[in-house]
Amino acid sequence: MATEDIEITSAGETAEAEPQSAEALRTYPLAPGYNVNVRSGPGTHFSIVRTLPAGSRVPIYCQCPGESVSGPYGTTTIWDNISNGQFVSDAYVNTGTDGYVAPRCS
Repeated sequence: MATEDIEITSAGETAEAEPQSAEALRTYPLAPGYNVNVRSGPGTHFSIVRTLPAGSRVPIYCQCPGESVSGPYGTTTIWDNISNGQFVSDAYVNTGTDGYVAPRCS
């Protein structure tokens, strides 16, 4: 029987997960009640790749500075890379801190 790596993105939805290292990748919840735009780069001037529904959780592979955004978790210039070429403002992700929780994107 074959198995696939999947991750829960919101209630009732699944998506193929990014490959993970030996240690499981942590995911973080988006702010309750917010649909969050995923952008192709670290700023609102980058194109919207997709929109995550309220209740989603996201992995953070790396983080980088970008455009300042205000959201439910404050105002920040930190942007979270959640997949190849996909970024969300850290102002909408509950990481438990105002600082970096992942390596800087190169």
